[in-house]
Amino acid sequence: MNFLSYKGYSAVMEYDAEDHIIVGRVSGIKDIIAFHGETVSEFEAAFRASVDHYLLACEKFGKPPAKPASGKLMLRVSPEVHCAALAAAQASGVSLNQWATQALIQAAA
Repeated sequence: MNFLSYKGYSAVMEYDAEDHIIVGRVSGIKDIIAFHGETVSEFEAAFRASVDHYLLACEKFGKPPAKPASGKLMLRVSPEVHCAALAAAQASGVSLNQWATQALIQAAA
């Protein structure tokens, strides 16, 4: 998956083979901000315009905009789980952060 960032918001992009467009949605917030474009340039412009529109709409209606997740996650696990995760990451040839990110993506899907 590919990600774009703008004004602290991140978007996931996917190609829709049926409609021949790139579709996206801002991730990490409860509000829905979706957009699309036929080219990467159109997609990026639509993403920025959608975030700007969302922020203006929130301001107009006196609603605070949803804050995206910071990307920092503090976990407390037993030493045994920590050791096992570290060993799995090393066996995979990636950092513990990269390994945990992949594990969380798979679990959240």
